[in-house]
Amino acid sequence: MSALLLILSALVGLCVVFAGCYMLARHINNYGIVDIVWSYAFALLALFYAGFAPGWPGRKTLIATMAALWSLRLGTHLYRRVMGHHPVEDGRYVQLRQDWAGNFAPKMFGFFQLQAASVVLLGLAFFIVCLNPAPRLHPLEITAAVLWLLALGGESLADAQLAAFKRDPASQGRVCDAGLWRYSRHPNYFFEWLIWVAYFVFALASPWGWVAVIGPASILFLLLRVTGIPLTEEQSIRSKGEAYRRYQQTTSAFVPWLPRKLP
Repeated sequence: MSALLLILSALVGLCVVFAGCYMLARHINNYGIVDIVWSYAFALLALFYAGFAPGWPGRKTLIATMAALWSLRLGTHLYRRVMGHHPVEDGRYVQLRQDWAGNFAPKMFGFFQLQAASVVLLGLAFFIVCLNPAPRLHPLEITAAVLWLLALGGESLADAQLAAFKRDPASQGRVCDAGLWRYSRHPNYFFEWLIWVAYFVFALASPWGWVAVIGPASILFLLLRVTGIPLTEEQSIRSKGEAYRRYQQTTSAFVPWLPRKLP
């Protein structure tokens, strides 16, 4: 299968998957499930490339395993969060219902299809790696695998610490500032970005690997400027008020760092 046909086949397949996701979201009246499907879609994409691209099997197996484990962990984490609040919908989608009230259905369907395209675009690292025929791993690829492992562990730990905090009845109305959350207001986002950096570093050992920079660059922009930190902190200020504003003054927004002392 040619490289272009591989990408087009992946795009068409994921458009079908997200169309089905849209129909399910309409049926249960909760469009937040698109986040779950988006996360799981990367496992499908990486396994598809590993199965049909002509690269070295050892390399394809490694990158597909990395992508699938990350994808399944994140997707399952989001499934528990989204369905744990169902039928209450994530605030982002409640806002979209209001913003698109005049033409909601077609706009939301288009949004779901854009999610399919974003998976293919961000997944260029997997595509590039799976085309590489070199019969041994490059030191960059080994370094990337180690970085990926550390980042996945950090993200999992941050999510577990936040979940434990929320389960504690004494945490009601308080800000989570324990564990990794003492050093970053969003350690889960930081380690998620590091995972994408690891995919980029892995791809650098393959021809045209630099193209994969679109992954960490796009994720960083979204986390810092669009749907990550800005929306999360707006919601935190609404729910926690002055306590969260104090947390903002003392704690790094993204990169873990020592807390600042208030005067």
